[in-house]
Amino acid sequence: MSKDFIVSGTNDKALFNLNIFRGDGMALLGMNWKKGRPPKDFVGFAIEFKEPKATKFQAVRNRIAFPDADGGVNSKTLSSRLSPIQKFRWVNFPHNAEIPGNFTYRVTPVFMDKKDQLSYGEPQQGSIALMRETYPGQLNVAFTRGFISSQAFVDRFEDGGGVKALLPGKSIHGLTFKPTHPKAVEALNWMGFEARSAILEVLDEAIADKTAKVGVVLYDLNEPGIVSRLEKLGKRLRVIIDNDGAHKAATSPESIAAKRLAKTAGKKNVKRQHMGKLQHNKIVVVDGTVKAAVCGSTNHSWRGFFVQNNNAIILRGETPVKLFNQAFEDYWNNENSVETFGGTTSAQWNDLGLKGITAQIGFSPRAKKNAALQAIADDIETTSSNLFFSLAFLFQTPGAIQNAIKKLKADNQIFCYGISDHQVKGLNGRVKTAGIDVQKPDGSISVLRPEALVKNVPQPFKSEPTGGGGTRMHHKFVVIDFNKPSARVYMGSYNFSVAADSSNGENLLCIKDRRVATSYVVEAVRLFDHYHFRVVQLEAKDRQKKLQLAKPPRNGEEPWWLKDYTDARRILDRKLFGEI
Repeated sequence: MSKDFIVSGTNDKALFNLNIFRGDGMALLGMNWKKGRPPKDFVGFAIEFKEPKATKFQAVRNRIAFPDADGGVNSKTLSSRLSPIQKFRWVNFPHNAEIPGNFTYRVTPVFMDKKDQLSYGEPQQGSIALMRETYPGQLNVAFTRGFISSQAFVDRFEDGGGVKALLPGKSIHGLTFKPTHPKAVEALNWMGFEARSAILEVLDEAIADKTAKVGVVLYDLNEPGIVSRLEKLGKRLRVIIDNDGAHKAATSPESIAAKRLAKTAGKKNVKRQHMGKLQHNKIVVVDGTVKAAVCGSTNHSWRGFFVQNNNAIILRGETPVKLFNQAFEDYWNNENSVETFGGTTSAQWNDLGLKGITAQIGFSPRAKKNAALQAIADDIETTSSNLFFSLAFLFQTPGAIQNAIKKLKADNQIFCYGISDHQVKGLNGRVKTAGIDVQKPDGSISVLRPEALVKNVPQPFKSEPTGGGGTRMHHKFVVIDFNKPSARVYMGSYNFSVAADSSNGENLLCIKDRRVATSYVVEAVRLFDHYHFRVVQLEAKDRQKKLQLAKPPRNGEEPWWLKDYTDARRILDRKLFGEI
């Protein structure tokens, strides 16, 4: 089994390079022509993969096809050998990435002659393990799928009631809601992806380990599977639940969950808390024979697991558990005192003690002398090659981070890709979020509003569900120079704001490791590509343009790949992932 997280094709006869980047539960393929530009009859890449121990390749399928004989849109989803991928990179989700062993990818250039007949060049091939754990026994990066608005969801689960049969309409109904969809188990497993399964696995291990003491600090808590597991822990559990805003109401799921847990764990083992404003953590620490800790951006809620794009970090070992236990005690003992918590060692950077991985964690609120926000902004400004980010609420938090990212976006020598919320002002002048900012490949910004994501999409695509509205992109991570030895990632529940630094209860990690950085970059790219394609769909609709593959140029037309060789940012993109 390959332990590499970046694998390259080795066929010298092939006209292009292939790099395969390991994500968590997915792989990113980057291609680049070896010499000069592709020939004009090059119409894309056929992508195939073979699962571990399988004997046959299966083709990635493409929803976009060449025009029919009469110029119409082909409504069928076809093999990429017949409808090649007209991109220089692609993110692939195997049906089951947890199969032990190597996944083998084969990429073949496709050409079209003047009679529209396809032919194929020399392929590149590479094998890579997409094993579940990023670093087995130490650190695992896990993501939710976060694509309730997607063609894949429509294909799999729209029949049977769709979103309404899978999710409660309002969070207040979360603890009593029961899905009625006939494929509910399959659908929720698919939607929650690895983050949900990894978090549930830790809780199930804690339940089975009768020696384990468990500390939990949660912001949202309305998913019944989580609450029922916490109840099974009995008096081995201590839990802190946020009580800011709507969470404070006696009828909120958080208040109801607190009452239920007070019965099983004992009243003295349940606390409500908001620190300066929010107790925004999503952490679990298990201390027994099992030694595990969970943190990240994933709320333990229906939206957190099944609607939003989120990540979770699962850590194992003596040192992480010791640090999380100390943070739990510091929250427990300091009630809502920002000043006293900020003076604890938990509010400083502490080494996680992981073998071969440079990783630190700190908890908020931080004191002024321990503040991290400006230092992160300064670090972002040292980016020398590439910056990737996925930041919920970036435009609600003006200041150091926003300024640093804007500065890098203006630098054509830095490859900068990311998505964030979009800032607008309401009638009362208050800043609010109304969509997502997507930086397009040419560097310009397009705004996607929620209602525009799913309705009246052009052929051959189907309208997608509008359920599960509100904030969907909930990540908080920044990746700096992922392709260099200095690669590092900042991530956690921390919203990269003054409030996250000095007021809220938060977790923030800094991991300096290329394997982890690559996992987050693959996630960033798949999010960017998903939302950028929404922009492409909307632009096609506005221009009454058909979404079809381009044939070789005729009568003065340009080849489909020309912008990838003439636009400065697209050139950086192609080289970053496709050069060896």
